Amino acid sequence: MRAFVLCFLYLFFTPTLQRAFSAKQSRKSQERASLPPRGWNSYDSFCWIISEEQFLQNAQLIKQRLQAHGYEYVVLDYLWFRKNVPGSGTNAAGFDLIDQWGRMVPDPDRWPSSRNGKGLSEVAKKVHDMGLKFGLHVMKGLSFQAFNANTPILNIKTGKTYEEGGRQWRAKDIGIKEKKCKWMPQGFMSVNTSLGAGRAFLRSLYKQYAGWGVDLVKNDCIFGDDLDIGEINIVSRFLSGVNRPIVYSLSPGTKTTVAMAKKVNKAVNMYRITGDDWDKWEDVVAHFDVTRDLAAANMIGAEGMLGKSWPDLDMLPLGWLTDPDSNEGPYRKCNLTLNEQRTQMTLWSIAKSPLMFGGDMRNLDDATYSLITNPTLLEINAFSSNNREFPSITASSKGGQLTTKGGQETHSLGLVSCMDSKAMGWSTKALDDKTEQLCWKGSSNSTQTPMCLHKKKTSLTFEKGTMSEKGTMSKQSDQGNFHLFATHAMKSCLDASPRRDFASDDFMRDSFSPFRQDDDNQMWVFNKNGTLKSSRSGLCATITDVKDIAGSGGTRSWIATGRKGEVYLAFFNLNAQETVISTKIADLVKSLPKQNLNKVSCNGKELWSGKDLGVIKDTISMPVESHASVLFVLNCK
Repeated sequence: MRAFVLCFLYLFFTPTLQRAFSAKQSRKSQERASLPPRGWNSYDSFCWIISEEQFLQNAQLIKQRLQAHGYEYVVLDYLWFRKNVPGSGTNAAGFDLIDQWGRMVPDPDRWPSSRNGKGLSEVAKKVHDMGLKFGLHVMKGLSFQAFNANTPILNIKTGKTYEEGGRQWRAKDIGIKEKKCKWMPQGFMSVNTSLGAGRAFLRSLYKQYAGWGVDLVKNDCIFGDDLDIGEINIVSRFLSGVNRPIVYSLSPGTKTTVAMAKKVNKAVNMYRITGDDWDKWEDVVAHFDVTRDLAAANMIGAEGMLGKSWPDLDMLPLGWLTDPDSNEGPYRKCNLTLNEQRTQMTLWSIAKSPLMFGGDMRNLDDATYSLITNPTLLEINAFSSNNREFPSITASSKGGQLTTKGGQETHSLGLVSCMDSKAMGWSTKALDDKTEQLCWKGSSNSTQTPMCLHKKKTSLTFEKGTMSEKGTMSKQSDQGNFHLFATHAMKSCLDASPRRDFASDDFMRDSFSPFRQDDDNQMWVFNKNGTLKSSRSGLCATITDVKDIAGSGGTRSWIATGRKGEVYLAFFNLNAQETVISTKIADLVKSLPKQNLNKVSCNGKELWSGKDLGVIKDTISMPVESHASVLFVLNCK
């Protein structure tokens, strides 16, 4: 009898357990971005003009040379739907191709396999046949081209025009012209996601992308300055329901904060945290602060859409490249020195950023290949934990005290809480009947040179639309807001969301952009307590003096632990001169999880030099060249 019962239980429960195990395995295989995604993106080498032949040539080389190192995505970046003809370009209007439903379709002259309504499905199939995954850059909401044509909206359930409330809905019913893409204002606008028709349009877009076989969506102009939670959530819900994994990525990410990251991380798998990163040293340096803050907030590998989410430091502009906003393909070498490239790759790896190589694979030099396939860096990027900035370091120049190279004094804009005393340093000064200055003098004991901006004394009162997260419009007055100009000419305005492509050579590099009266990023309010508040963010402006910005950035350090218990310690020298960077073993061990603090010693090697460190009981110290990094792989016991 007992044997019979056991046999019955075995026969009854085994299929159930097998089904449960299979379901668990299936869920695991559907998980998005369990590790930081890794691949290639076309933007740094081709900007927007890449052709189908060039894209597939690069994909084939990814398969041959980088797939074994975990690079699996090949991502087609922006404007694949724009005709490459005289007069066209990154900021041109009227050259985009749309279908009858207002959705972007590939330019058949550059993407011949897209003819006859195939879209990018043939390209995706060829990528999949290589064992790789296909990624696609898409823009926010609705194109101006579709809006102006007033195209009907597709109901993906019926295959006909979307109907609701006894009417058929079209593009002009859902487009919000007042909420256009800030960096492509002639191209795209948000849609009203509080309307069923607005949501229907977004579903029709992403059903098309999924139908083409896209494995990663890079959604641009929807994060950072253009944050649109409504659209992000709708796209996330749709992609979550697709019966195969599609990674959801957000771009761009200028002025990303921890609070903003926490608003989106559960809905996505990657989100850009800085402006475009190009092969300039100041671009590399710009990543350290925001990456530190997100790591401290435990956002690295936090919960994401059906998996994890990763702060994205942008593509790696290494190897053979083009220029931003270019109509030219790859033609030049990376401008970063080898030391600077190693610094970038080390930070990207230890901060566990997605690694998206941007150079032309058809002209990949040995040094770049060795760097992006370095097994230690790739191990850290994929499998390390407890990744964060390590502040317990000291630095000195060869002569002892670390000094800054002489250079032109400049000013740097920062945004802080209006309650912060560092923001309380502004005062007004009348110049004439129409204009006055707003000057920054800092605190009473500040040594900063006074710096003044020009303010129109006349009121800038008008009604503007403010967008809620649900996509509805409300009206509010701009009474009390004003613009601040770099000079009397009143052409460049102080901007709370600086972008390098609008950089000014005046006082605060990257903090000015061309004057636009309706841009709330350029509107400011002066408070009686001496603070200058951004109308859009509610944060206040503070100014710091910087000598030789590109040359002196201080020293930084990061730490992480490996899956076998090893300790990774990186020193970064952002200064213009060689610097000795040191830390005590005791401080190092205190920062490690679950470590015994008694009589600890470490041994290991430095990655780039191959130097064996021997047994270290007190201090790790090493001279680090200008703009360089060192990376220690340690075993401590």
